[in-house]
Amino acid sequence: MTPDALADFCLSLPQAVETFPFGEVTSVFKTQGNGKIFALTALAGEPLTVSLKCDPEESRALREEFPGQITPGYHLNKRHWITIVLDGQVEDALVEQLLSDSHALVRPKVPRAPVR
Repeated sequence: MTPDALADFCLSLPQAVETFPFGEVTSVFKTQGNGKIFALTALAGEPLTVSLKCDPEESRALREEFPGQITPGYHLNKRHWITIVLDGQVEDALVEQLLSDSHALVRPKVPRAPVR
């Protein structure tokens, strides 16, 4: 996955915005409405990595399946965040699914339509 593909995918998710609260180097992808972060990356980083929210049980399984490529979140809550090295060893489809799942964990809840 390229830096452009990563940014484009993150921004394709509903209500997603890119911000730079930690300086020009780190892209932080949040949801509008509640401002919660679902992904962080240094798009110019070598190697390219992305940190995202993940269910703790799934996180443990992923770290076991991809040692060295998926690790506890760098400078984040190690229980709820993972960091993925985007060097091709983790398929793009899985990365996209994990980004979508991360987004789903933090996105604002849509109010239910009133029952008539």
